[in-house]
Amino acid sequence: MSTAIAAPVDRLLYKPEEAAEALAIGRSTIYELMSEGALKYIKLGRTRRIRRTDLEAYVANLAPLPN
Repeated sequence: MSTAIAAPVDRLLYKPEEAAEALAIGRSTIYELMSEGALKYIKLGRTRRIRRTDLEAYVANLAPLPN
């Protein structure tokens, strides 16, 4: 008997909690970034979702601190 393990789904939309986990930051920080306009999101009914491309764009725009 073998058990098939499904490959993880490459998400297109993330819940704020999932985005926080993906970026290794707090959930409240995600909400702050969204309210400041630093992290784009979409509204689906009463829920907010963050596109994977918007997460990637946010990370790409982070500037490293000078040494």
